[in-house]
Formats: sequence, C-alpha cells, structure tokens
Amino acid sequence: MAHLLGIDVGTGGSKALLIDDAGTVVASATTEYPLLTPRPQWAEQDPAAWWSATVASTRRVLDESGIDPASIAGIGLTGQMHGLVLLDASGGVLRPAILWNDQRTAAQCRAIHARLGEDAVIRITGKPALTGFTAPKLLWVREHEPQVWAAAAQILLPKDYVRFRLTGEFLMDVADGSGTSLLDVNTRAWSDEILDALEIPHAWLPPLAESAVAGAPVHADAGRQTGLAPGTPVVAGAGDQAAQAVGCGIVDARSPVSVTLGTSGVVFAATDGCRVDPTGALHAFCHAVPGACHLMGVMLSAGGSFKWYRDTLRPGADYDALTSEANAVPAGCEGLAFLPYLTGERTPHPDPDARGAFVGLTLRHGPAHLTRAVMEGVTFGLRDGLELMRGMGVGATRVRVSGGGAASSVWRQMMADVFEAEVATVNVTEGAAYGAALLAGVGAGVWADVAGAARSTVVESDVTAPGANAKASAHAYEAFRGLYPALASSFRRLGG
Repeated sequence: MAHLLGIDVGTGGSKALLIDDAGTVVASATTEYPLLTPRPQWAEQDPAAWWSATVASTRRVLDESGIDPASIAGIGLTGQMHGLVLLDASGGVLRPAILWNDQRTAAQCRAIHARLGEDAVIRITGKPALTGFTAPKLLWVREHEPQVWAAAAQILLPKDYVRFRLTGEFLMDVADGSGTSLLDVNTRAWSDEILDALEIPHAWLPPLAESAVAGAPVHADAGRQTGLAPGTPVVAGAGDQAAQAVGCGIVDARSPVSVTLGTSGVVFAATDGCRVDPTGALHAFCHAVPGACHLMGVMLSAGGSFKWYRDTLRPGADYDALTSEANAVPAGCEGLAFLPYLTGERTPHPDPDARGAFVGLTLRHGPAHLTRAVMEGVTFGLRDGLELMRGMGVGATRVRVSGGGAASSVWRQMMADVFEAEVATVNVTEGAAYGAALLAGVGAGVWADVAGAARSTVVESDVTAPGANAKASAHAYEAFRGLYPALASSFRRLGG
C-alpha cells in the first residue's frame, strides 16, 4: 500500500498528516512554535522553528504509524500564505519572517498603488496591494533594513522554506505565488511589469509550478533528520487556502462555496478561468487545480476573535460551554453587536486601522450576550464575503464549512441562519494538510487529477438548513453592516 504525506506549515505549528492511497487518515501530529510580536501590529516567526517543528511532527507520524518510509509515494506542502522569507546567497535566513497578519506596511501599499496605479495592480494580480501580502513587506525591508536588503538573494514563502530544507530546491507554486502581489494571475507567471516598477530583482524569485507537479526529492541530510526516505518526491503544493479547498472538495465552478472558520475566516469559490473583481473587494488567485482560479474573501480575526474573547474575558472557559450559553440568547443579542476587527480587516474593509468593538451594551446584557455577540459578529463578517461572491454571480445556496468553529453545531446553525443557505460539513477535518496529501497523490500518480482525487475521498457528512432564527439574524446583519462605516473615522483617530 502506498502512503502520502501532507505537511502544513501553519501560524501556530507544523502539522504532518499521513494518509493511505484510499484517502484514509493513518496518523497526524502537530508541533507548535511561538508567534513573535516585537512591536504592536507586527507578526514574525523564525523559519528555523518551522523546520524543527516539521522534523518533529514527521518523526512522530512515522513512529506512531509504524510504516516503512519507503512506502510514501509523495509529499505535499502547504502553509500560511504571504510570509516573507529572505535568504542570502548561501541560503541563510537574513531576518525573522514577516507574516500574513503583520500590519506594518500600509505606507508601502500606498506606494505600490501610486507607482503602478491601483487599477493596474488589481488587473494583474487579482487584488489590491494589502498589508498582509509579500511585496509591501519587501519594500518595507528595503526602506527600513537596508543591510538586509543588500544581502538578500532569494525570496521564499513559509512552506517553500521548508521545501528548501527538505530538498535543497527553490520552487513555488502558482497558487501561493498569487498572494505575493508579484504574480500575474492571468498568465500564471511572475509579472515583469510589477517587478520592474518596484525594482525587485527577478533573480530573487523562485521558479513556478502547478501545485501537483513534483520538484526535487528529499535529499539525504533531510532524510536523516526527518526519517523520510531520500528520493521521495515532493510536489509543489499550495498555500493553505487553496490546499484547504482541495481537502474540502472545492475544485471547480460546480463545487459549493466554502467557508473556513479558523483563526482567520475565509470565503472561497473555485472558478473556471480567472475572474477578477475590478473593485478589488474579492481577491482572485490561481487555484491548486491547473488552469483554474478562485475568488477569496478573508477576515483576519474570525475564530481568533472568539479565542481572544475566551482568553481575555472568560479565561479558562470551555468552548463548548460558551457556545451552549450563547444558544440560549435570542438572535441579535437583544441589540448588542460585536465588530471582529481585532487585527484590522481585509474583506470587505481593507483597513489596517479597523478595530474590534462591542456596540449597544446595556444593563440588560450579560456574559452570554457577549458570547453570542462575538459569534454573530464573526458570522456577519463572513456573510459580507458571501454577499460579495453573490454580487459576482457565484451561487451560494449551499456552503461547505470547515475549521475549528465548524465543529460546533450551534455555530453551524448560526451560519445557516445568517448566510440564508444550507451549511454542510465534510467527512475529512484535517483541512489544508489533507489537501496537500491529495496533491502529493496526484503528483505520484495515485489519482489522475486534482478534481478526481477530491471527489474520490471527500463527501458531505452533515447538512444544516436555515431555521427559526433566520429572520432575526437578517435584521441584525443589516444593523451590523452600518457599524463599520459609522466608526471608521474614529478607528483612524484612535490608531493615530
């Protein structure tokens, strides 16, 4: 029996997931590492921590499964998107990686739009330049750390640094590359126009490949460290959102829309060919399926808002207990609303100065109201993304949900009521790592193509329809939509 390994270099830890050639999960292990916040709104990590965690997780999976490493037919990589890894000419890391949720680059985003024109940036890359993306981080390093810039020779994304440590190869897939603000999503190639305008050396960027294409194999030193067999093929892989979509069966325009409720929140729709939202409100990326693209809206603090609430205001509380108490509060929280913009926002409000807020507090409101308000605020923010999808002609009568929040039946019912759509879960809960393993299987010839791999392994397991709270939820959502415009100028003053 052949096996496949998916490695997910996440924000909180590195996960190794082993499946067999029927798509059954054999073993899984995650090793955590810290998030570095040296200044407010900064987010960094040490790439060496990613590699150490990947080694530990891989060894645990091999030990727990007891399989022969030679039975692994292929390895797929996925991970957090947009993070800037800068290497010198010898492959050494020059500074901590600047991550997707770092907000330091607002001035550099404005500079990119001023130099190229925002319309041109959207036309080429499928979205405006935003603080989370890679290109603004490069400009920030050039302006603030000239000694690092002078020593730089290679740009990588997080999972591709792990690939470099596994194989010695510099390579990036087009799906993850779409989040750099340097790739032309229409041609699936690096944009000479943008690179030249921003004066970024072309030689710093790695070659590109489609997600299921095999690159260099595991080399001997990495094999000794991880326990993997040298020579095992490693496919290009994909950023976590495209890999998550593959792992949920969202592979073409016939697939449902998906919502991922993790630390961030993502609304995702696969499209046949590239469809760019000219307003830039929704973001177009190349998909992990060759020739396909996807539209995506991202909330920066979805499940992260709920975790912040639990850790800050209800320390030690059990998540299930919190959602249970929220279920006893009427939809709309009797006039209480929560804005989930704790780390700024991306969709539909591309605003690093946006802030979180409880609005409408009265003496009537207690802890259970606060809990439900946070859950509703996150769900309303996700509906903002769904409404943008619907405005682009994407059908959203059925939504596949995944991520930690989707494990809650209370939250799934809330999503069905707020989305005004059926909400379905799938049989696989391993997310992006599972998608990466499927991509490895395609590269290894276990499945003929990405769509076939997903359809042979992923099936819906539960469906929740809108219920009695749908009308009240719709009323509360309309009130929520007015809050950010009313408070935006105050957020800017507070942030200044």
